[in-house]
Amino acid sequence: MSIFNIIGMAGGLGLFLYGMTILSNGLEKASGGLMEKVLAKMSGNVFSGILFGALVTAAVQSSSATTVIVVGLVNAGLLTLKGAVGIIMGANIGTTMTTQILRLTRLEGESDGPFILQLCKPSNFSSVLIVIGLIIIMVSKKNKNKTVGEIMMGIGILFTGMILMQEKIAPLAEMPQFEEIFAALKNPILGVLVGTVFTAVIQSSAASIGILQALSTSGAITFAAAFPIIMGTNIGTCATPLISSVGASKNAKRAAMIHFYFNLIGTVVFLIGVYIIQYTVGLSFWDKNFTTGSIANFHTIFNVLVTIMFLPFYTLLEKLAVITIRDKKNSDDDETFTKEDLLDDRFLVTPSVAIAQATEAVVQMGHLAHKNFVSVSTLFDKYDLKVIDKIKEREELLDRLEDRVGQYLIKLNDCGLNEDESRYVTTLFHLISEYERIGDYSVNIYETADVLYEKEISFSDQANKELKVVCAAITEITRLAVEATQTGDMDILTEIEPLEEVVDRIVEDLKAIHIDRSKNGLCNIEVGINFIDILTNVERISDHCSNIAIYLIANQRKYTSLKKHEYLDNLHRNGPDYYDKKIKEYSERFSLGETV
Repeated sequence: MSIFNIIGMAGGLGLFLYGMTILSNGLEKASGGLMEKVLAKMSGNVFSGILFGALVTAAVQSSSATTVIVVGLVNAGLLTLKGAVGIIMGANIGTTMTTQILRLTRLEGESDGPFILQLCKPSNFSSVLIVIGLIIIMVSKKNKNKTVGEIMMGIGILFTGMILMQEKIAPLAEMPQFEEIFAALKNPILGVLVGTVFTAVIQSSAASIGILQALSTSGAITFAAAFPIIMGTNIGTCATPLISSVGASKNAKRAAMIHFYFNLIGTVVFLIGVYIIQYTVGLSFWDKNFTTGSIANFHTIFNVLVTIMFLPFYTLLEKLAVITIRDKKNSDDDETFTKEDLLDDRFLVTPSVAIAQATEAVVQMGHLAHKNFVSVSTLFDKYDLKVIDKIKEREELLDRLEDRVGQYLIKLNDCGLNEDESRYVTTLFHLISEYERIGDYSVNIYETADVLYEKEISFSDQANKELKVVCAAITEITRLAVEATQTGDMDILTEIEPLEEVVDRIVEDLKAIHIDRSKNGLCNIEVGINFIDILTNVERISDHCSNIAIYLIANQRKYTSLKKHEYLDNLHRNGPDYYDKKIKEYSERFSLGETV
């Protein structure tokens, strides 16, 4: 065996791992955040948890990725610890799909036969997939199509690396040292240790099993040698979730521990059971060669049997994790989750999931800004210190979230986003700034109310009625902005601009009315200035809601930018009747007729 065989093996291993990474990333992009939504809905039914855990893991080709997402969801309070148990059990079954696919390399063999059979040979169809995938990526303009190309290329590179490893490993069969190494690995402790360490390093049990399948083509690997290694891979795959849980909430750490205990206990029980059978009754296949198909089958059977074994006792896994990660002494309160917990760095391994979480955090910013304005608008009727404390608390959280979401989006922007994802992240950057400014203008209005309260002066009944009209319009436009951010509904987005124009008209009319009152001596100068300040702030809140709508519309229509005047021109070109109709509706709804 020459140095070139070793280089070839390393190259094959590199292609294999790279292909698996491309395939996994492509499948994650294709899911579009669906797996996060599915997993988050898994609450108490262990059977549905196992089913969807297996399906999601089979789709993304990584039990570690699924478990890390589960840890993040538990940390964010979106998934219960009990709901996580079934998903984790199902993830171990789903990860066996990769090894079942890799067994197809055994079709590689005779070169004679019909064209169709030749095309089905892994070396041929993998090359075809790489070429087709490359063409799709180069020609397609749509990201969805490019993702399909990435998936095809990932499969092709995966098999190419596997075949290259098998070819370069073939000479090993003639080396006595190779047989001696695997003879030593029949020692269960050594075999489990090798499988655990290797899997922890490459962070993928499926990849470890795939490499073992490649080695099995040498004909030197027996069941006795492969069995403990396969057992070790199941323990090694726990490393990634355990590391990801560092610094997380207690329940997130417990979710990682559930995964660890499930694999550890299952491995120990299986090891003891198999070795008892071997040294009492005996297993006929113990010293027989293990093929790629045999390894795939055993890996699947092991994970299915362990899941079945734990089904009646799945709640014990949760209890064991709770015992391991104990509550702090003298604290009986349940953990509370802030909106910042949504922004878990564990989600960054799956950008589509991280984007969904960042969007939810931005929506929460919108809710905070909306609630603060609603609270502020009540202060002119009744100056309530409890309401003011709530306003300050929300404003503090709003400022914290702006900083936290901004930092998270910067990290997310470095995660290899596609064009659509990158454009949407840019939109989110704009939205956090807009909502923070809305919060600031609400605080300005509160400060005006505070000045009036301290000086023991107030607006007239007529002025208060006018304020209620404009505040009702602002309450509605901020509500629409938040709902549009959450749903992306184009019908809601197109309602914001007509309402913003109505607000501008109301503010213009109220300023004129108030100036007339001041001229006629019906309102003193100091009160008048405060009234005008409030109108200026509500008008700016309305402008920011309009900006939010325009950013979201630009994102949906895939514009790199959309200026306000361009949007208004487009509204009048494509639907002047609708635009004028909505202005009329809002003008009637928020009419100053009775106050003038």
